[in-house]
Amino acid sequence: MRRRWEVRQLARRAMGGSQGIQVGARAYDAGIDDIVARGALELGLRIGEAMLSLGAAAADVTAAIQRVVRTFGLDGCQVELTFTAITVSYDRGVLVAPVTVMRLVRDRVVDYGRLAGVIAVADEVAGDDLSGEDAVDRLEWAHGELDSVIAAPRSYRRWVVTLALAALAGSVALLLGGGASVALVAGATTAAIDRVTWALSRWGLPPFYVQIVGAGLVTTVAVALLVVVPHLPVELEVLPPALVVASGIVVLLAGLSLVGAAEDALSGFPLTAAARSFEVVVLTLGIVVGIGGVLDIARRAGVQLEVIQVPPTTTPLLLQGFAAAVVALSWAIASYARPRAVLVAGAAGAIAWIVSTLLLGSGIGPAVAGAVAALVVGFLSETFAPRFGVPAIVASVCGIVPLLPGLAVYRGMFQIVNDPQAGLIVGATVLLGAAMIGLGLAAGVTLGEFLASPLRLGTRNRRAPNEQ
Repeated sequence: MRRRWEVRQLARRAMGGSQGIQVGARAYDAGIDDIVARGALELGLRIGEAMLSLGAAAADVTAAIQRVVRTFGLDGCQVELTFTAITVSYDRGVLVAPVTVMRLVRDRVVDYGRLAGVIAVADEVAGDDLSGEDAVDRLEWAHGELDSVIAAPRSYRRWVVTLALAALAGSVALLLGGGASVALVAGATTAAIDRVTWALSRWGLPPFYVQIVGAGLVTTVAVALLVVVPHLPVELEVLPPALVVASGIVVLLAGLSLVGAAEDALSGFPLTAAARSFEVVVLTLGIVVGIGGVLDIARRAGVQLEVIQVPPTTTPLLLQGFAAAVVALSWAIASYARPRAVLVAGAAGAIAWIVSTLLLGSGIGPAVAGAVAALVVGFLSETFAPRFGVPAIVASVCGIVPLLPGLAVYRGMFQIVNDPQAGLIVGATVLLGAAMIGLGLAAGVTLGEFLASPLRLGTRNRRAPNEQ
């Protein structure tokens, strides 16, 4: 009988192997003081709320919370994260009541400068080994540091952001083949639109309507060019309205959380990914509605709508890379990234554009070329950006901005509005291609980050998320 039992045990070991994950683990009381436990949970929750509000991915938020609370001896904490709320629970077994805290994430604003500060506080706390009275003192210090980061003024004044967005739009116009005149018009238009949309946001107008207004204003400028330019000593080929619109649309698309949605989906946060994706879809529809509404009004008013075909740019590839770097670093400034992060983002943008252009020149389609370029940017960002004290998300998100399909979105809507019957299929196909490029960029960046994570020394431990 004993021999049979030993044989069965040996067979189980040989067949089953080691356990890969811990499931259904029993909770134990680690004897942590209630003051320390509550303070650690509050600190972790505050850090998580700040990171999620400032643009971090769900996996990074969860990992940061777990690293912080584990520093104070709270092993096995459960972290539940959705798009609008974070819950952290410390289960101490059946003899002691659990400690559970929750916070709602009400405000969302991309601020990479503050995000870097919050991550720095989390990393410094997580590097300690604390217990007893030292834990209480360290908690007070950490809460104070976090207060300083959150209350600190932004890296740049608002007019600097407006100038950065104008430079972004002008550089996009140059990348798409426009000249200096197109860049100036695109920059001035984007600056005016930014001031209008910023004022509307401060008045509390929902982002969907802000997107409609922004897209409608930039399309209005394009329609005005179609009307005015033929009466001026300037050819439409020199000042093509489509490039002005495309530049403004890239600015509007850059604010969407494409990368965050893709990373949440691929890292196992379905609820957060679904919420982010729905937000992206709604805000993109705002852009489409704004473009389509203005074009439809112009067509009904008798304006002769036409898309001026611009020949491919003949600018040397290195100069194109410089313009792409300006696009990326301009968006980093608009996202309040710190100066060092701005430079890293500029390098990422140049690399993304050069890789994509080389792939397009070899006959690869735009979606695949963009995805591969984004993968390279994601891999390099996760590998090298932290070595410069820059969050990887800054370099990766800003680096793909030059590749956003602003011109494709405008041309698709133009085809649908200008020729509702014959142009519907063509326009829908163009819009589908733009969507594929956007998805490819997001998926490529995310895959690059995951491929680089095991290779970078000191990489953050991406634990499997809890059930949602």
